[in-house]
Amino acid sequence: MSPDKIRIPKTVWILSFVSLFADFASELLYPVVPVYLKDIGFSVALIGILEGMAEFIVGLSKGYFGKRSDSMGLRLPFVKLGYLLSALSKPLMAAFTVPAWVFGVRSMDRLGKGIRTAARDALLSGASDAGNKGRIFSFHRSWDTVGAVLGPLAALAFLHWFPGNYRMLFIWALVPGLISVALIYLLKEVRVVAPVAAKSGFFGFFGYWKTGDPEYRNLVRGLLLFALANSSDAFLLLQAKAITGSDTLTILAYLLYNVVFAATAYPMGILADRWGFRKTLVCGIFLFVVVYTGFAFNTSVTGVFGLFAVYGLYAAATEGISKAWISSLVPLYQTGTAIGLYTSCQSTCALLASSIAGLIWTINGAGATFLTGAAIAAIAMFRLGTFSIDRKERAI
Repeated sequence: MSPDKIRIPKTVWILSFVSLFADFASELLYPVVPVYLKDIGFSVALIGILEGMAEFIVGLSKGYFGKRSDSMGLRLPFVKLGYLLSALSKPLMAAFTVPAWVFGVRSMDRLGKGIRTAARDALLSGASDAGNKGRIFSFHRSWDTVGAVLGPLAALAFLHWFPGNYRMLFIWALVPGLISVALIYLLKEVRVVAPVAAKSGFFGFFGYWKTGDPEYRNLVRGLLLFALANSSDAFLLLQAKAITGSDTLTILAYLLYNVVFAATAYPMGILADRWGFRKTLVCGIFLFVVVYTGFAFNTSVTGVFGLFAVYGLYAAATEGISKAWISSLVPLYQTGTAIGLYTSCQSTCALLASSIAGLIWTINGAGATFLTGAAIAAIAMFRLGTFSIDRKERAI
């Protein structure tokens, strides 16, 4: 492979560190948000409604703003606004305890994610070519996950020295959030001109399902089927806590997952570029099936750590690779819409998956929940492994 394909472009480096600092800010608060909300009077049911509404907002907004980015031929305004809203929402969460305020600020945070996601991924696609998309998307994902490792560690250290001082932690989260926004100003806009104007209307991005490449639709069908199996990681954490009986061991197992994810994402991207997106992604989903099946039967602490390590390998082989594969099937001027439509539908399927998983858990227990997820994932794995291969995927 030529050196120009191996080199990581400046744009990708900057976006990777933008995501690192943004994820650091988010994950800094990850361990304390549920505790804080309960402290200010939120019930578990109300917390669930809050998170469900937030995910619904981010799901729809990804598609709309992805289409808007393509229509305007601009990426950076959406990236800047999205990261800025998320950064500002962190300290605002602690400003007042009125439920309506908390709902509004949490929605603001998720709206920021919805605004920026498709435009940022379009920038990554524009900085890559047919031979290095896997490593470009995975390189970015690995640094994003470094933030997911550092954030909880920083939170644990802060709360060790200042126990219960949640409000100050929310304020400190503003710092890495603003650093992420400042880094975006190092990028220069490269306008992408679409030959045909995009449809108007908030739900206009759904029209891309009819006009997009048939191979794109085939791929997205398989990915969305898998999304119905991929419920919230909260269920894995609940099962880990039930097995270990320790919050500390559960958090350490989750950190191990993120460490493995961060360390192996880029190598998985290189593998995908050489071996093909399909084989890498299917192998990743196979690892997911192994993990979910394992959690249905495992009863040992050692097994929990082993399964979380394999879960990190699964994430490394799928999360960046899926978007890289999608971006290889569409023109650059449609990347925002294509990824936005997929991620919007993915968010909806993930919300549905978690709702179904919670219902199964309540009725039949944890084992049935994980075996159901494993079965659906196995069907998706077969689906993704057997549909016809487009010449674009063959060429990689």
